[in-house]
Amino acid sequence: MPHTVFIDGAAGTTGLEIVERLSPRSEFKLIVLDDEQRKSASARRDAFHAADFAVLCLPDDAAREAVAMAEGSKVRIIDASTAHRVADGWTYGFPEVVGREAVAAANRVSNPGCYPTGFLGLIAPLVRAGVLPADWPYTVNAVSGYSGGGKALIQRFEDDPDIAFRTYGLALGHKHVGEMQTYAALAHPPLFAPSVIPAHRGMVVEVPLPLSAMPMAGSPEVLRLALVEYYSGSKIVTVHDEPQDELLLRRSMQPSDRLDLWVFGAADGSQARLVARLDNLGKGASGAAVQNLNLMAGLDETAGLSL
Repeated sequence: MPHTVFIDGAAGTTGLEIVERLSPRSEFKLIVLDDEQRKSASARRDAFHAADFAVLCLPDDAAREAVAMAEGSKVRIIDASTAHRVADGWTYGFPEVVGREAVAAANRVSNPGCYPTGFLGLIAPLVRAGVLPADWPYTVNAVSGYSGGGKALIQRFEDDPDIAFRTYGLALGHKHVGEMQTYAALAHPPLFAPSVIPAHRGMVVEVPLPLSAMPMAGSPEVLRLALVEYYSGSKIVTVHDEPQDELLLRRSMQPSDRLDLWVFGAADGSQARLVARLDNLGKGASGAAVQNLNLMAGLDETAGLSL
């Protein structure tokens, strides 16, 4: 029998992509509500209580309300919002960081943010291996396609083609910082500088490292080899070693669920730039939700992914 799945918020950017990914798969059967039912609390509650799995693609407050609707049911939930990413009783849905077994066994899984996926994919293994210090004040510079901002930002960029670059979060305290600090086990919240470019999808996340000033930090090659060892055997995460003069994001980027990592080092080993490239709608959103759903359903984690 196929697993029944209810996607609450299926009309949003992430929800639409998840529907598109799951619809052709025989392992899953979608519980679909029409336009009127999607606005009905009772219809949504019935869907939660009928489903094996639910994926929440909602704003934070609505996601909390949806979880309350599901109380008393056996549904296992994946929340794509930021509402439960550091909440008690929820498993952080980054299998490569928290462990595939933890996600597979969980009843409540919180999907990572797109920016934290790049940051944690780089930093968490290196702090865990002891080749980067946990008490360093890390800086994160990142740029994303505008689809990560949802319908409102998508509409803004499509209506105003003159926008070449948008930086934001200038008051600091961005909502992604908590999960970055928590799951990298850092003593200090990282300084996060996010920006948006006029491309629909794609993301680069960079962590610059002044290695010569950092206590107990490894050399660039030590860092790269630690990442290679950590992700050995992964079909999703690739640690690159080929020389690069530049890294590009293209407006024509096709959907991808990969996470590509690089360590670029100064010739004398005194500095390094850790760089992650991913699709903010893939491994940064809908692809991560499908990967987590696969694990929770006892399936190959890469089923239905674009690699």
